[in-house]
Amino acid sequence: MNWSQLFSSSIGKKIVMALTGIFLVVFLVVHCYVNANVFFANGEENFNRAAHFMGTNLLIRITEVGLFAGFILHIVQGYKLELQNRAKRKSRYAVTAGNKTSKWYSRSMAILGTLILLFLIIHLAHFWVPSRFGGLTEVEYDGQPYHNLYLEMKNIFAEPVVVAIYVLGCISLAWHLLHGVQSAAQTLGWTSKNYFPLIQSIGWAFSIIIPLIFALMPIFMYFGWELNTGA
Repeated sequence: MNWSQLFSSSIGKKIVMALTGIFLVVFLVVHCYVNANVFFANGEENFNRAAHFMGTNLLIRITEVGLFAGFILHIVQGYKLELQNRAKRKSRYAVTAGNKTSKWYSRSMAILGTLILLFLIIHLAHFWVPSRFGGLTEVEYDGQPYHNLYLEMKNIFAEPVVVAIYVLGCISLAWHLLHGVQSAAQTLGWTSKNYFPLIQSIGWAFSIIIPLIFALMPIFMYFGWELNTGA
């Protein structure tokens, strides 16, 4: 398969979707680790320090460019696949087998992906834009200034409507991952009877645990369940 086929053929699009999806899964794990700092003692300082490292480390900043490229490519190829699949259907009014042949979330990936995209735009506007282009208050640790993203979270998640939007975004992410992880494994040929059940189990666990941690963060901040014991 040449480069042209990789981006134009059906299997090529699926391979691109799988590879970029795996890249984004790694990002979710790292992002989840940083966010999880808020649940523990000294969460404010630990979270701000971790966020500062992520925002100032040169290697991570370079990776950030690749991350945005991965997001865009994943989204574009996803929509292309959806349009291609619709074009193949004989009739939009034809009777389908429904859940007998596929789960509803596997047939709704474009809708779930769109909801996640809207959620991502809101999230970037709330945190990434002010942290990169200014507008955040600062706090000092050991005489060094840090962006106080923890305080920004407290202010943003003081609104119940915003908390609800984030929780719904995390639910959409969970359903998207539930299909995406297994679909990527099948596309890449990881379907051996010896380890595919393990991949399915890992996919289920990942699809529940990671979005749950993300969803708990705004809830945690809204109700003020802080465990800070330090500065």
